[in-house]
Amino acid sequence: MDRSESPSDAPTVTAPEARADVQPDVVVSVCTTCRAADAPPTVGPALLAALREVFEAGGEPARVRAVQCLSVCKRPVTVAVSGADRYTFLFGDLDVERGVPALTSFVSAYRMSNYGLVPWRSRAEVLRKGTVARIPPAIWSPDDGEPPK
Repeated sequence: MDRSESPSDAPTVTAPEARADVQPDVVVSVCTTCRAADAPPTVGPALLAALREVFEAGGEPARVRAVQCLSVCKRPVTVAVSGADRYTFLFGDLDVERGVPALTSFVSAYRMSNYGLVPWRSRAEVLRKGTVARIPPAIWSPDDGEPPK
């Protein structure tokens, strides 16, 4: 057996950019069970499909995933934007027309900000009005509640 057929003793190192299995550092979770009153859940799946199309087409890389219920049933459609060591934002009352451009812009600002802390005034109006929660990252818990500097 020649050297090309045997396993190498040294591990092969692949740059993260070249690996197909590396996930983007921002996750956009879209509730696909949200519904208005007793209507079928149609807006969530439509918003999910539109966001996937936008993020897969280039622009800001983000992992867009379907989730079943974010427990904000009175504010459909609900979306969470999260990332490791970053704030998690939960937005409700979203639709495809206004939600897609607002979330695309938000993800860009989220990625560039410290700890994902996007200032309220930097968010699209639909996200300002639709903010349900801003959950701090688990990596810190200062006594004064202020984000690390």
